[in-house]
Amino acid sequence: MARILGSLLLVAAAGAFTVAATPASKPAATPLDQVVPAPASVTPGGSPYRITHEARIRVPDTRAARQVGAYLADLLRPSTGYPLPVTTRGPADIQLRLQPGKFGAEGYRLDSGHGGVTITASAPAGLFHGVQTLRQLLPASVEKKSVQPGPWLVAGGTVQDTPRFAYRGAMLDVSRHFFTVDQVKRYIDELALYKFNELHLHLSDDQGWRIAIDSWPRLATYGGSTQVGGGTGGHYSKADYQEIVRYAASRYLEVVPEIDMPGHTNAALASYAELNCDGVAPPLYTGTEVGFSSLCVPKQITYDFVDDVIRELAALTPGRYLHIGGDEAHSTSHADYVAFMDKVQPIVAKYGKTVIGWHQLTGATPAKGALAQYWGLDDTSAEEKAQVAKAAQNGTGLILSPADRLYLDMKYTEDTPLGQDWAGLVEVRRSYDWDPGTYLAGVPGAAVRGVEAPLWTETITKSADIEYMAFPRVAGVAELGWSPAATHDWDAYKVRLAAQGPRWEARGMAYYRSPQVPWTD
Repeated sequence: MARILGSLLLVAAAGAFTVAATPASKPAATPLDQVVPAPASVTPGGSPYRITHEARIRVPDTRAARQVGAYLADLLRPSTGYPLPVTTRGPADIQLRLQPGKFGAEGYRLDSGHGGVTITASAPAGLFHGVQTLRQLLPASVEKKSVQPGPWLVAGGTVQDTPRFAYRGAMLDVSRHFFTVDQVKRYIDELALYKFNELHLHLSDDQGWRIAIDSWPRLATYGGSTQVGGGTGGHYSKADYQEIVRYAASRYLEVVPEIDMPGHTNAALASYAELNCDGVAPPLYTGTEVGFSSLCVPKQITYDFVDDVIRELAALTPGRYLHIGGDEAHSTSHADYVAFMDKVQPIVAKYGKTVIGWHQLTGATPAKGALAQYWGLDDTSAEEKAQVAKAAQNGTGLILSPADRLYLDMKYTEDTPLGQDWAGLVEVRRSYDWDPGTYLAGVPGAAVRGVEAPLWTETITKSADIEYMAFPRVAGVAELGWSPAATHDWDAYKVRLAAQGPRWEARGMAYYRSPQVPWTD
């Protein structure tokens, strides 16, 4: 009897130890402040919310809100296996709410507790950005396309968030190497996770013209027939381009099309002899040199051409901006460059768009309201920087894309298999650890409209290349554009960034495992 009693006591003791150990082994919810970009304000507290099979998503009865709700449900259903119906009425533990006036065009508040999660915003863009925060608060396995075990916990508390800068962009060069509609969509989805709102498409260059123009058809069919290295190239039909625009808009990114001129124009010059001053079309070009081509500034047909291209492209583009390039026009005299920009900028305005140009535009006379995109280096000459600062003081807005910080085609290290190094080696910390608000001396803070990360594609040929060169650096660009300056801290950021690695892996993305980041295995 004593032996039996002793055995029972041992079993009871073992059970006690099991019960005591269970809470420690439960998965913890991701803290509210461990997302990228860092939120403006976080107040943790209260019990976490757990998404279950019974969860419903309630949205305002507007088309845009229903679309955001459907987007959220489509994100969650594959990995959770839950039905997650989207409704405009009745009880629901995941709620999207519109409250006019309080949160600005893109801000939101996320409230989480035992009873559910509510995302409140003044506009659908804010709801969408709030969804991205909710997404990052869930385990990385939520990104997978097959049912995962969960649990699906969201930490309790409140996030209040609004962007620092209105312009938060990424550029994809589809001219040096052509990328299909589906490849561009893939990149759009990856950018949306980090609250980017501008997609700049570099649609023309020496090596390829990528958009169909009805009034000048050989631009696409001939000028778009090749790419760097001599591949077959390609171009977007108008329907293709509109599909990209539509898809980007569904992720709250505005497409900024760029037609680079007067330089970087060999594909156009090869397509139409009359655009050349000597009337002789050069051969198509598949190399990587720059600065050798120029539209013929004195000819009237040049401006007929520009008018037609801008008119057709503006009609396809609902966004505010049209980028006219303007960099590396080494074969255009300064006088001709100024004359060209004086004639072309009003054409952009005529078709209802705001001019963006590379910062060389400030060497001419930027139109009222124009934006200049700065791509210089830390050691760019003081004279050139002063020219940009003077334009900013006179009302020209700036988008900052310093090449030795934000050019995603720069190698991380000497051993990086892709990319270039003319602007230097750009590791993850260098890309992140600077302040756009104070970067250029003499530039008023209000003149800085935001940041953009360009990805030039001389060495980039597939989606995995895009991802490897963009990630993790592009996540830091998102934080520079979105998060308050007070949150900027490399040591804290690199920990939050490390937690993104499993999310990218769950999505099947390639990325660079920088030794500067404490990745979780």
